[in-house]
Amino acid sequence: MKTSYNVVIPAKNEAENLKKLLPALLINTPPDNIIVVNDGSEDDTQAICLSHGINLINHPYSMGNGSAIKTGARCAKKDIIVFMDADGQHNPDDIPRLLEKFNEGYEMVVGARQSHAHASFARRVANSFYNRFASFMTSYKIEDLTSGFRAVRARHFRKFLYLLPNGFSYPTTSTMAFFRSGFPVAYVPIVAGKRTGKSHINVLGDGFRFFLIILKIGALFSPMRLFLPISFALFGIGCGYYTYTYSVWSRFTNMSALLILASIFIFLMGIISEHISALHYRDINQDQRRTRRE
Repeated sequence: MKTSYNVVIPAKNEAENLKKLLPALLINTPPDNIIVVNDGSEDDTQAICLSHGINLINHPYSMGNGSAIKTGARCAKKDIIVFMDADGQHNPDDIPRLLEKFNEGYEMVVGARQSHAHASFARRVANSFYNRFASFMTSYKIEDLTSGFRAVRARHFRKFLYLLPNGFSYPTTSTMAFFRSGFPVAYVPIVAGKRTGKSHINVLGDGFRFFLIILKIGALFSPMRLFLPISFALFGIGCGYYTYTYSVWSRFTNMSALLILASIFIFLMGIISEHISALHYRDINQDQRRTRRE
């Protein structure tokens, strides 16, 4: 098993949870390999981290979970980064399982929570929808889109930092970016513990942002997966409406023309977006060729 990895933990007011997490993590992980990003905490998070001798990075104010992830990724020195939450849901004993799978040739390994691990029925339904929708956008089965427990190849992950939001959607963005860039991704089933303390995620507000992020990343990496179904749907509705108006009133209506023209414009937008997307793939493909030579 590779030992060249950093553990990055974003933390905001998680002092009580870190009292339990850090000792368990230090059993198998050297303190120099652990990075806690203190995102403007108002409790004893900083003192707890310093007392365990780990690497601590302080944000001057709360900048968001995604911002803390980006800070930790930039400061990590090892080839592999393991991200985990500070709220007690992730078990440090599962890290070797992630790394073992990683060493089979994957560039990202995600700890996939079992369905009963999500906090509420509403969250289970939301996660199921997001997993299915993201799977459609990427053409790959995504078992857990929002899990924050994952091991990634550091140099690949840093390529997508500009895409990551500063809020709670970094797992969504990074998972889709890896899939659409052709990096192999695997899932390892885990049992997530019960969160201690209040969650910082709003199901409705953050859920809508997750949906927009899926659309954004899907449109960036595979535009026709988004534009083509919309174009076909509008074209079909336009033709159907024309058939109806012609059979009833023997005329071609403005609404039919608008729907058909809209479908053509959206189709052309998809083609242009595919060409723009190819420019992004160029850099990714060059990196993949360099990796194979190494």
